[in-house]
Amino acid sequence: MDAVQLTRALVDIESTTGAEARAGEYLYGYLASLAARTGGVAERMPVTPQRFNVLATWGTPVVTLSTHIDTVPPFFASREDEEFVWGRGSCDAKGIIAAMVAAAERLLEAGTRNLGLLFVVGEEKDSLGSLAAARVSRGSKFLINGEPTENKLALGSKGALRFELVARGKLAHSAYPELGESAIENLLDVLEDVRKIPLPRDELLGKSTLNIGTITGGRAPNVIADEAQAELMFRLVGDSAVVRNALNDATRGRVEVREALCTEPLRMQALDGLPTTVVAFTTDIPNFAGAWGIPLLIGPGSIHVAHTSEERVSKKELSGAVNVYEELVKKLLVANA
Repeated sequence: MDAVQLTRALVDIESTTGAEARAGEYLYGYLASLAARTGGVAERMPVTPQRFNVLATWGTPVVTLSTHIDTVPPFFASREDEEFVWGRGSCDAKGIIAAMVAAAERLLEAGTRNLGLLFVVGEEKDSLGSLAAARVSRGSKFLINGEPTENKLALGSKGALRFELVARGKLAHSAYPELGESAIENLLDVLEDVRKIPLPRDELLGKSTLNIGTITGGRAPNVIADEAQAELMFRLVGDSAVVRNALNDATRGRVEVREALCTEPLRMQALDGLPTTVVAFTTDIPNFAGAWGIPLLIGPGSIHVAHTSEERVSKKELSGAVNVYEELVKKLLVANA
């Protein structure tokens, strides 16, 4: 398949986080067939009893191309027009998978070895795939990670710090609120203070941001709520401890604070000949903990349409990404020689 065909084939397999197995099996089958024809090895890398990464290697990988299999909900199937491939995951990150596979096929056809393809689960939520891969180093010196950067090499990416806040109250009839305590009101008071936390700035990465992503709680309009929860996501530009400590100070003793995810911000290197950018989103790169080599971040598509009902990737960018990945692998193999 070419990159467009493979993108559509992958998009049409639903693989929201936690349910990546069907897409993983499809990728494994595709790469196992490629490996059998070209002297490589394909394998399922266990993550949990129901989830696995897909790894294919040719020799000892010096350069590994990697991105994630999972997508955010809701699923919607692929379609294409003259300019774009549309569908969930088309740019984040199934089009990237397709471009990486197409680049690897070109390289293998030309006799190139010492490269790998690593596709992981969980990036959109729990990062279990990259954390599992970090425990299974294969000697790779460079990790080319794919996310939508419009085919520009990212010099930095923000980190992420995710929390759940849980407020408690006391049930009562809403006609007699003095007999109860509203967990929802308690939570709203805390969130008002959390929104006032001064957040750090960085010269390269810009400002830290806060998103209150979900609020749930209560039982009925005529019942004083005994529990309420909110999920928060900070986008980090510096040490996570600064924001974590500020949140603890703002919430101390009033709600339960549960930390769900921490990924530190990242700074990366430029390479001659490639345009550069800085991205506000978080990637799996820090979770690999250097086990797969020096990281580079680049991929086709715009992050502004990822996670939306308008998700799409330009066919021109897909084709360009195949060229970019092919040339990057060549350059890095020469640099390591």
